[in-house]
Amino acid sequence: MTTKCHHLYSFLLLAIPALVSTYTYGQDVQELKLKDYRPVSIYKTPQANIMKAKYPAIDLHTHDYPKTDAEVDNWVSIMNEVGVEKSVILSYNTGAAFDAIVKKYSRYPDRFEVWCGFDYTGMDQPDWSQRAVAELVRCHQMGARGVGELGDKGLGELYSKPTPGLGMHINDPRMKPLLAKCAELGMPISIHVAEDAWMYLPADPSNDGLMNAAKWKVDMTKPGILDHDQLVTTLEEAVRDNPKTTFIACHLANCNADLNQLGKLLDRYPNLYADVSARYAEFAPIPRFAKAFMEKYSDRLVYGTDMGFSTEMYRTTFRILESADEHFYELNRFGYHWPLYGLDLSPKTLKKMYYGNARRIMGR
Repeated sequence: MTTKCHHLYSFLLLAIPALVSTYTYGQDVQELKLKDYRPVSIYKTPQANIMKAKYPAIDLHTHDYPKTDAEVDNWVSIMNEVGVEKSVILSYNTGAAFDAIVKKYSRYPDRFEVWCGFDYTGMDQPDWSQRAVAELVRCHQMGARGVGELGDKGLGELYSKPTPGLGMHINDPRMKPLLAKCAELGMPISIHVAEDAWMYLPADPSNDGLMNAAKWKVDMTKPGILDHDQLVTTLEEAVRDNPKTTFIACHLANCNADLNQLGKLLDRYPNLYADVSARYAEFAPIPRFAKAFMEKYSDRLVYGTDMGFSTEMYRTTFRILESADEHFYELNRFGYHWPLYGLDLSPKTLKKMYYGNARRIMGR
């Protein structure tokens, strides 16, 4: 072989694998970015095609998504199609904004229930608690049947409108009159505390929830911010000190990486419930453990979505709760790169989660 031919041969040995990688698969895998990784399961396993919830479902975690009456009508049509009996609108709001939301859904009194927020306006003033209680009572008279979603990611109750409760945590002594009034009026409180553990870990190669963790990362450098466990403690103290008030911890109290942490609270406090909303992708990767947890605490868990109101969204939640499907992805909906699995929950547990526990809570 001539020197020229030898060089050409050597070049082809090096170039052909790269060309095959680029042109056969679309990209050199050495240059593939995690955000562009879109795995597709090739397992030939049974797949459920669940079009409608196995039992009538009450969604205890939705928000004021529609902008028009036509969109409200469309939502009701989708609820009919997928078997959702009622949706609870966690409005965050008080005042005129809350009244407007109540009016928007008033054409469907049997299909929607609107909950209000707390009014933190002037919370630094001595008479704030009394004024906030008065607004809570007014909202109840206008139709509010619960409170939520309250939300604290470390700096205080940020979700309520029009005024966020910066620096006010749910266990603050100033909250006591409001929590007591909720018990008196039979108004459950839906509350989001913290974020899941991935959001507190470094956004580095060891974080298996990296894409979501980077997006929802909690900045623990902010002055006065509480960490995950401190926020769960604020919830526990409020639940403990207000035994007649019903609390619903949103998103399994953001304890999906350690469901036993939530289990201990459920063991201690009969007035605490938890919804599964918007955390399907966090518990679906551990189907056996998550199923055992949900079967054990089936009297205390409720169905929720918190992800809009498309038919595909609802059916994804049913697939995860009801089916035994294995190794499937929902990358566009959830953002994680890990596969999901169905929990195959028992009919007894599904009945409680879909409607039994919600009816008990809403029955006051």
